[in-house]
Amino acid sequence: MKILVCISHVPDTTSKINFTNGDSEFDTNGVQFVINPNDEFGLTRAIWLQEQQGANVTVVNVGGPDTEPTLRKALAIGANEAIRVNANPTDGFFVAKQLAEVIKQGQYDLVICGKESLDYNGGMVPGMIAGLLSYNFVNSCIDVKVDGSSVKAIREIDGGKETISASLPLVIGGQKGLVEEKDLRIPNMRGIMTARTKALTVLEPIATNVNTKAVKFEKPAPKSAVKLVSADNLDELVNLLHNEAKVI
Repeated sequence: MKILVCISHVPDTTSKINFTNGDSEFDTNGVQFVINPNDEFGLTRAIWLQEQQGANVTVVNVGGPDTEPTLRKALAIGANEAIRVNANPTDGFFVAKQLAEVIKQGQYDLVICGKESLDYNGGMVPGMIAGLLSYNFVNSCIDVKVDGSSVKAIREIDGGKETISASLPLVIGGQKGLVEEKDLRIPNMRGIMTARTKALTVLEPIATNVNTKAVKFEKPAPKSAVKLVSADNLDELVNLLHNEAKVI
């Protein structure tokens, strides 16, 4: 079985976020980048399938040379090989088109994506890939078991869980539940050394129209200062809740 894990290169959640060029572009200065958490859950699940069923695991990313450390980390975790599509991930459709071409050329059986990336939270790429390739698709996936060409997947739905039977080829949009945080793999020294010798292939992007662009980013307004009210001044508390907070 050939598995492709799609990896996004996203800012660490502890990074301070700023924008440049009139708040139209993300400022990467001083920002630490990591594997997108939803993708890391998927990668760990793929490594389990590699260990249990002998699957071949490839990771892929759409991005510039600066994303290669993230791919090397995925190789150190256990992926067999990596692919980088040499392009700026301008919008979801552009990324989906590039990944769909990689999947078509590589004839992968199972494609594991995170249901959304931590930076833009668009949540559109996995479904677009499945649509472009006419693959089966399960989103918000929290468990997947493969038996030959048959798959049983569990996904989260409002108020519960849904169990789905499907067949390969399949695209899943994964999240926490595919594995738990305690199960995530940390690269060891042997994995780091081995990753240096594993193949990292760079592909040029296919021609694709970019149909959307970010016009402006805006950070949430800062929280207002806290007002302390004496415990014996209930009238003032009621006044503030009614006239300022407008909750009563």
